[in-house]
Amino acid sequence: MNKKEITRYAQFCQFRENIRGSRDYLIVGIDVAKDRHHAFFGMTTGQTLLRRLVFDNSASGFSKLVKRAGQLMRQHGLKRVVYGLEPTGNYHKPLANWLLDRNQLLVLVSNRSIADNRQTLYGRWDKNDTKDSANVADLVCQAKCQFYEHVDSRLEQLRSLLSLRRRLKKDEHRLRMQIRTGLVCKHFPELDRCWGKSRKENLSIVRWCLDPRQIVQMPFNEFVLKVTACDLGLRQHQRLKAIYDVAADSIGIAMGPADRYQALVLAEHLRLKEKQLKQLMERIAIACQDFTHYPLLLTIPGFGPYISAIVLARIGEPERFAGRKQVLRLAGLDLSAKRSGKRSKNVMPVLSKRGNIELRYALYQASQVASCRNDTFRELFTRYLTGREKEPGIRKKMRVKLAAKLLVIAWTMMKNNTAFDASMVLAR
Repeated sequence: MNKKEITRYAQFCQFRENIRGSRDYLIVGIDVAKDRHHAFFGMTTGQTLLRRLVFDNSASGFSKLVKRAGQLMRQHGLKRVVYGLEPTGNYHKPLANWLLDRNQLLVLVSNRSIADNRQTLYGRWDKNDTKDSANVADLVCQAKCQFYEHVDSRLEQLRSLLSLRRRLKKDEHRLRMQIRTGLVCKHFPELDRCWGKSRKENLSIVRWCLDPRQIVQMPFNEFVLKVTACDLGLRQHQRLKAIYDVAADSIGIAMGPADRYQALVLAEHLRLKEKQLKQLMERIAIACQDFTHYPLLLTIPGFGPYISAIVLARIGEPERFAGRKQVLRLAGLDLSAKRSGKRSKNVMPVLSKRGNIELRYALYQASQVASCRNDTFRELFTRYLTGREKEPGIRKKMRVKLAAKLLVIAWTMMKNNTAFDASMVLAR
């Protein structure tokens, strides 16, 4: 964490300690929107100084906000001003960066806290922009706010690339399902049973000869040349021969011109998405080279380029976490249980799942690979299972536990700037 961020975090901690009952702070709650934001000005004592200020999402509008805050501070003898924002998509980021560039104290209020506090304040679910800005200010007065992480441009670019990859993967999956459930199961259902992992061959069949009647009319050698780009050996030949044989007795519906055009378009779109994903992963790998922690993460068993990039992007500055519990909460791998009115021994803690779902999924995939292919993690996984082998779903639970272990190891390595060592697995 750079010196400026360390100073900002120290100011945030001091603010949370002193805010309750203090008469020195002007609290500004802002309800962020696309074009016009709503601001509420108040004090920690509950006094309202200005109920509603509407300003544009522009530099002049931001200047209007700061100017009005300065006037109210001088009128009421206040020393500091704190701006509270609710994260709303990406709409809050220009305002947040503008305020941080001018060394203003900025905090975030979570969406869940705002929803819960609305019921407390008004006893209703009714909401509007004026109420929402007052709601944000009330939570800031109670110190129920979070530090606004202002990451450097390199980390921000990496997170943007990973976000783009997530959207492209959704599009790729959608196209694949449209092909398999909308075309293959209708015109050549036997192909779906032989789908396998040969994506290029499957797309070529969908694009050129999805109608089994068309396959039957051509010799086998011509069919092979039409759907393959190169000879991959006996297994490829056997798979294509099986597809060619079942085409003779297929129960699929004959394809018309519209069906052929749809198959061509979907196959081309899917091919394009796969090409874009490949290029994007190359860009992610290049972006990760700027971080000294990236080669260290690659030494962890089960961590490939993508999982290492996810962990690197989500942890960011390892110094901002005070302990392992905060790191586990980042991924939602911390345990929670409702013990009110019940005996503690009869309550089973479960994962909170309040953290980043992408990071949690990536760590689980890494735990599966590590528990199968690495001797050290395989031994640890066996130790977790000892005495509980007969419990339903125990293997999945222990892999989640192993995923939490991997996250703590990765954070420790980033903090200490060290490579992976097998002794870290057995450390408490």
